[in-house]
Amino acid sequence: MSQSDSAAFIAGYPLKSHNTFGFDVRAQFACRIEREAQLMAAVRDPRAAGLPRLVLGGGSNVVLTGDFAGLVLLVALQGRRVVREDDHAWYVEAAAGEPWHDFVEWTLSHGLPGLENLALIPGTVGAAPIQNIGAYGVEMCERFASLRAVELETGAVVELDADACRFGYRDSFFKREGRDRFVITSVTFRLPKLWQPRAGYADLARELAAGGHADAAPSARAIFDAVVAVRRAKLPDPLHLGNAGSFFKNPVVEAAQFEALRVKEPEMVSYVQPDGRVKLAAGWLIDRCGWKGRAMGAAAVHERQALVLVNLGGASGAEVLALAKAVRRDVRARFGVELEAEPVCL
Repeated sequence: MSQSDSAAFIAGYPLKSHNTFGFDVRAQFACRIEREAQLMAAVRDPRAAGLPRLVLGGGSNVVLTGDFAGLVLLVALQGRRVVREDDHAWYVEAAAGEPWHDFVEWTLSHGLPGLENLALIPGTVGAAPIQNIGAYGVEMCERFASLRAVELETGAVVELDADACRFGYRDSFFKREGRDRFVITSVTFRLPKLWQPRAGYADLARELAAGGHADAAPSARAIFDAVVAVRRAKLPDPLHLGNAGSFFKNPVVEAAQFEALRVKEPEMVSYVQPDGRVKLAAGWLIDRCGWKGRAMGAAAVHERQALVLVNLGGASGAEVLALAKAVRRDVRARFGVELEAEPVCL
């Protein structure tokens, strides 16, 4: 192993800039990973023996409730390239440490549409498959080809396809059986040559119409710009107001339960799913319970988007979780619907 592939451990490492909530916590040890060899050197280092491990990219999907008594692996792998193409698609690979939004913009600048609906989602490329990120009618799994990961216990490098990743709604193998077992190092996406716009969501359609795209089919760049505008109008920038984006998943209920709810709440926002079940808008449910703009200590429900919990300044992870518990309680009491958190809570 070369000197550059050795693992540089930093004790008492501050994690405030590595989680988008901005929680002021520290790691017992941290190691910046810029090459796969550094990853294995870190986990095999005697100082890491027996310690819990936490992988952080942009820290956009985690709630740190206190200092982490273990080793934090800061994934900073960089690189993006078109690896091949066939008659139907381009295959584009990005390293796990690449910022997601920057990668989406890069694909469009190279004439490779398909990810534009997922613009401005915080986090890194490596986190995208874990959460199976999605927005405005597109889920990452629809554009996914494969990923490369390192199994921490064995050091084996594996290539996993979509079936192996077991994608679900904001879910994957890496949030369940594969949790803490693998570190994703790169992801390859399949971007279709016969691209079709996805512009059916009301907010997106309104923004496109305002930009002069009401009649003609919008371009991928137009959709990208519209998504960015909508998200900036509705969602707080983590650089200015700590948050992890959507804190709750949109709950999916059986058709019979939805019909019963609609009798009481005829204006309920809903989306019928291919299997006949119905997805509800968690933000709408939270808003109807009176939580939009309300605070508990330094943690609050965002004033413009009830799906987002924010750190008003100096909040702890425990405060955010207490707020989330109160929101879930009230939604359950009024609607009989259980909300599930999107971020990983540690």
